[in-house]
Amino acid sequence: MIRSMIKIEPKPAPTQTAPRPTVRQSEGDLRLMAIPRLAAAGKWRVEAMRSLSEPLLLWFTKGQGRITIGGVTRGYSTHTAVFIPAGVMHGFEVGPQVFGTAVYFGRDPGLPLPKIPHLLRIRETQAQQEVNITLDMIQRELHAETPAHERAARAHLGLLGVWLERQIVKAAPEQIKPDAAKRLVTRYTALMEREVRSGAGVADLAAALGVTTTHLTRCCKQGCGKSALALLQDRRIFEARKMLAETDMPVSKVGAELGFASAAYFTRAFQNLTGTSPTAFRRLQ
Repeated sequence: MIRSMIKIEPKPAPTQTAPRPTVRQSEGDLRLMAIPRLAAAGKWRVEAMRSLSEPLLLWFTKGQGRITIGGVTRGYSTHTAVFIPAGVMHGFEVGPQVFGTAVYFGRDPGLPLPKIPHLLRIRETQAQQEVNITLDMIQRELHAETPAHERAARAHLGLLGVWLERQIVKAAPEQIKPDAAKRLVTRYTALMEREVRSGAGVADLAAALGVTTTHLTRCCKQGCGKSALALLQDRRIFEARKMLAETDMPVSKVGAELGFASAAYFTRAFQNLTGTSPTAFRRLQ
């Protein structure tokens, strides 16, 4: 049951945070992390569907896997750059052979960054070297104690933004425009982000989008291999795991905050997806 009638209108993106960095920057600030460390506190932190309140650039230098952005799954491999704007739902695989760097731009980067996601395969050696050098300079300045090191890091971040813009322009002729099914899934995940705590079900979201649940599920399976319900549950249970791991909120209240009709329904949904109860999950954190 939903708590209120859904209205498709702009709302602030849900506040999410990135994994805690090892350097002194706080969450929401500019910071870099090695991609393998993103899953150090649990693979669910990167593989489950979630969004961030800041732009993210993933630069993969080794390995391969799949990444789902806005309900559409694609493969990534060595020398793949993935840009994800704030508020866009995503999740990706991090296998033992995957290496690279995650760049968290901070909540107010002050840069002209893309408004939509991009997955770019960087084939030119010079472009690969450019981004590696830029990332190294950002990291070096973030760790430095020299005067104006933070301003220098921001300057290099600006160069990273320029590099990204140039690679997007180069890749434009090769990009395939999403079809109607993928556009619908993208709209669905965006609506889901806005309604993640409302208790809205798939039928409610489908109705708000003007389609049937059957059609929506068919498009979701086409886009990422998951049903509309699986995407929704994955997103809501990620939020639940995060709240259980990072707050002292009672389990029953966590379920209520996410719109579950009862504590029993929340526990059952959580256990079906994670294999453990909310209480047991919290004890392991």
